Amino acid sequence: MSLPQRWWETRIHGLIRGMKMPLEIFVGLRYTRAKRRNHFISFISMISMLGIALGVMALIVVLSVMNGFEKELRGRILGMVSHVTVSSFAGPLQDWQSLREETLQHPAVIGGAPYTEAEAMISNMSSVSGALIRGIDPEYESGVSEIHQNMEFGALTDLVAGEYGIVLGSGLANQLDVVPGDRVTMITPQATASPLGFLPRLRRFKVVGIFEIGVYEYDRSSAIIHHQDASRLFRLDGGVSGLRLKLDDLDLAPQVRQDLKQSIGLEYWVSDWTLRHSNYFKAVRTEKTVMFIILSLIVAVAAFNIVSTLVMVVTDKQADIAILRTLGMSPLSIMWVFMVQGTLIGLIGTLFGLAAGVVVASHIDVIVPALEQFFHTQFLPRGVYPITDLPSEMKQSDVIKISLLSFGISIVATLYPALRASKTRPAEALSYE
Repeated sequence: MSLPQRWWETRIHGLIRGMKMPLEIFVGLRYTRAKRRNHFISFISMISMLGIALGVMALIVVLSVMNGFEKELRGRILGMVSHVTVSSFAGPLQDWQSLREETLQHPAVIGGAPYTEAEAMISNMSSVSGALIRGIDPEYESGVSEIHQNMEFGALTDLVAGEYGIVLGSGLANQLDVVPGDRVTMITPQATASPLGFLPRLRRFKVVGIFEIGVYEYDRSSAIIHHQDASRLFRLDGGVSGLRLKLDDLDLAPQVRQDLKQSIGLEYWVSDWTLRHSNYFKAVRTEKTVMFIILSLIVAVAAFNIVSTLVMVVTDKQADIAILRTLGMSPLSIMWVFMVQGTLIGLIGTLFGLAAGVVVASHIDVIVPALEQFFHTQFLPRGVYPITDLPSEMKQSDVIKISLLSFGISIVATLYPALRASKTRPAEALSYE
């Protein structure tokens, strides 16, 4: 080994030992900081970083908004439907008060209320519409649903037994062209015998309130009356269809359902929201998964720009690679040197995208109104969409998953150029210098 060669080797290893850093990382970082003879390489490296940052930011923001929409819609739907319901196999539930007290003993149950459900026709002059009639007890209803928080006119407490008041969904009220104070006629499927034959049962109701949940399915078809009026109208002999239960954690609904089946007996049918609305929420989760895959392609395209960057770096550093090889560096070490460069590009892009995505997702409620004001438009017009604001719920698991995906793709993108660099032959590379 010649004296200059030995001197350089001793010098390099002395620096590495002083910095307590592996040789491959040290050289890779020096190459990353060094000025390029070909400035186009630096430009592509910058584009790769920006592309990865943009992809990571887009993934975080879009998934956070979709999480927010899912939470908002789930809250609105489950504000109208039950977390858990208990009904009797034998028909109407008569002694619902004692059953309510028994179910409230479960630690996860925080509210219970009787309900009656039936279908009927509601008419006003020439307007007729089918409706899902729900009989409630205003005293307990606020403990299991959020209808009382979404009243546009009136209140649930305006429903008094024997006075035959009715609260309509906003879409149903518009269809029937009624306002609070008007009267509508309810036509039930139960028939009444008369000298003229069997006639449908009719009853006049006074509109005492209008609610709007924000979900078209319920606003268009739901009507609420007192459960005692519903019992008389639908001939339930003072009974109700069942009990609605509210849980402190709605994700525990399947477990609570199993617990109640064992505690209250086999004569009762226990159901929960995951059985009734599972297809809807599965569709939402599938849509979120598809969006994640599609937006991941942005990160993939940007990350694979690292391939072209490193290929040009390898070509640009052929002489340097040959010198390092002659100084005793192994092909595997050469490979690690260039993997450090590509990994650093991916790491910087991921960190910038992570920071930008977290900031945007956390302030989406400020950014979107500012953009709407700047462009003089509304992205989600009221009357077209049930949710007019972009909700956002950033989950730590999503952020970690996106960061690991981006960083992992960046590492994979470095493999081919680094392997190509490790196969450089010193004699051939130096013969052109």
